[in-house]
Amino acid sequence: MSRQTPATIWYTRCPVPTPLGLAAQLGLLENAFGKAGIVLESIIDSRDPEIRRSHFDHTLPWSFRHGGNVPPIRARSEGRSTRLAGITWTDEFQAIITLPSRKIGTTSELKGRRVGIARRPAGIVDFMAATALKGLESGLSLAGLSLDEVELVDITLETSVLEDRLAPSLFELNHRIPYGPEAAALIRGEIDAFFVKGTPGTAVANLIGAVALESFGFHPDPAIRINSGSPRLLTVDALLADERPDLVRLLIETLREASLWAEGHPDETVRFVARESRASEEQVLAANGTEVHRHLGLSLAPELLAAVSSYKDFLLRHGFLAGDFQIEDWADHRPWKGIPDPAPSGLAAGLAA
Repeated sequence: MSRQTPATIWYTRCPVPTPLGLAAQLGLLENAFGKAGIVLESIIDSRDPEIRRSHFDHTLPWSFRHGGNVPPIRARSEGRSTRLAGITWTDEFQAIITLPSRKIGTTSELKGRRVGIARRPAGIVDFMAATALKGLESGLSLAGLSLDEVELVDITLETSVLEDRLAPSLFELNHRIPYGPEAAALIRGEIDAFFVKGTPGTAVANLIGAVALESFGFHPDPAIRINSGSPRLLTVDALLADERPDLVRLLIETLREASLWAEGHPDETVRFVARESRASEEQVLAANGTEVHRHLGLSLAPELLAAVSSYKDFLLRHGFLAGDFQIEDWADHRPWKGIPDPAPSGLAAGLAA
């Protein structure tokens, strides 16, 4: 039986540091697939909301995605036919913040206090709430506290992430800057602290003059750092994986080329990551560290699979998944066959304990 050759493949990525984002900006992705006679179309940039929705639920055939791990894990738990083709680990700023006026000096003093979590409408998995919950669990644990020992306050949002992209209150930007509702609740005195991460987290903490009760994005224990963005997942739909594993291999090789390029071009990489993250270079260095160029590697190493499994178990435990499944069964090692040294040198450092 002859293999199918699609004219178009859909792809999407989150606005975070990934080798996919770097490969797209460098032109490597378009060049590689163009030589194979394939046009790449961006899911997240589509004006069709049903197509954009696939960024979150992975419904489009002939597509691949690289970014935060909650949506693809949720999609797989719902029975979506996808494959895990690669994993990256890029550490980022994670913190529980408050205002000086709350007079809370340490994380242990959050016991019995109000900690906010923004909650979005049903329909698309609430990955931001999952991220906040895991961040709070990790940060509180460093002070010997559990989630049960603080008062979790839901901050109810009216619109989904898809609707946010169409709101007139964006002032002609194409996305909503995160943590606005949480910051407003903190300023109004409705909560005492909340969780932030990444470049948006550093920006909002700076904007409101916050103090970090616990900052743990670069904690030596990877179990503390595990969250929606560490690790990030490269996933492909099953039709692409099964019908054209050669194209998945081409994708992996192209992303490895981008990550290896990054290792030799630290300054240029920071500029590219800043553009990808919709942030300044200064924010990228603050949020991701000065070695970010060494942490864009791609692999299916056992320790990375174990990290994904750990976070999947967290999501299941807290009701974010439709059912359970095994990460190793999801991983597709076929395209990696014969690829030497699947991880650039910086990847292992992401899991250093």
